[in-house]
Amino acid sequence: MTVDHQNSGDLNYKPIPGSADPLDDEVTQIDIEKLLRKRDLTDDFKILMMKYDCALTEVRTRLGILNKELSLRNKRNPFESIKMRLKTPVSIFYKLENKGADFNIENINKYLSDIAGIRVICSFVDDIYMLADCLERQDDIRILQRKDYIETPKDTGYRSLHLIIEVPIYLTEEKEYMKVEVQFRTIAMDFWASLEHEMKYKKDIENAEVITEDLKFSADLINQIDMRMQQIRDKIDESK
Repeated sequence: MTVDHQNSGDLNYKPIPGSADPLDDEVTQIDIEKLLRKRDLTDDFKILMMKYDCALTEVRTRLGILNKELSLRNKRNPFESIKMRLKTPVSIFYKLENKGADFNIENINKYLSDIAGIRVICSFVDDIYMLADCLERQDDIRILQRKDYIETPKDTGYRSLHLIIEVPIYLTEEKEYMKVEVQFRTIAMDFWASLEHEMKYKKDIENAEVITEDLKFSADLINQIDMRMQQIRDKIDESK
């Protein structure tokens, strides 16, 4: 099992395209830091991001415990790896802007549910549902949303199981629930999604419609392979 953890604690990011200020072509990390200082929100923002980072650690720990138990019971790991990330301050700024909301702590908590994100990469589809169900049954986790793009894929062919949960973190003087987005994918789904994401942000692609159709066709093939691998594993388990 591998864990990839991307932390936003130092607020050190590259600029992304866009325009929130008519005088600038892009909003950068420096712009966000200036805005936070101007509004006297620097410390509040760092504390908020610390809480989201702690929530990531909490969910990762719970998944790690499930992985250890299930690997002993079933003689194999239910997932291959975990990837974790916090949205950058610039990304948070633009997402609020797209929602028509001002950049402040209250709106971040109110409008955004994917600042903290964990992606769990499984070998088999049934492991996805087993892990998600185990996580949902924990009595101190609140399930805010469940979207099953495996059962009902997006038009592009995208498949994944998405949960928005609230998990408690314990601070020096209080317990606070924080939102975390958890995505479950097979290895094949993750490979396809990474390629599709890369293509989505390339400009001036020739034959874009043909490529879109090819990606959809490839997604369907990958799903067939996932189902076939599931059947093979089930036959192996039955023969033991």
